[in-house]
Amino acid sequence: MPHLGLVTVVVRDYDEAIAFYRDALGFELREDTRIDDDKRWVVVAPPGSRETALLLARAATGDQEARIGDQTGGRVGWFLHTDAFDRDHARMRAAGVVFEEAPRQEPYGMVAVFRDLYGNRWDLLQLHPPGDTGR
Repeated sequence: MPHLGLVTVVVRDYDEAIAFYRDALGFELREDTRIDDDKRWVVVAPPGSRETALLLARAATGDQEARIGDQTGGRVGWFLHTDAFDRDHARMRAAGVVFEEAPRQEPYGMVAVFRDLYGNRWDLLQLHPPGDTGR
């Protein structure tokens, strides 16, 4: 079955991005391969994730640098699913992750918007089981 394998996030620096995704979000470093003196192939993913991961790509041009932190025009661009919202929200806050809002209940689940180290917007999201509106 086809699946989405990698999603690119343009970053300023490989090592600071690895540290944020590993230490603040709890992702695993899956690969860090040097391509040449300036380029690395860096892949991170949530623990246990079997399909989609992030490719951390260091900006190589001025146009790419201009998009760091605003890759989706200010919209939430990534959705980090959890099965324990309170636990992960507390752990992320303790690690310095900046949340834009208090957690809120929506018909689809519990959600709170946070920003990565560059300002890209993410949802931390715990979906309700199908058919459950959480009310």
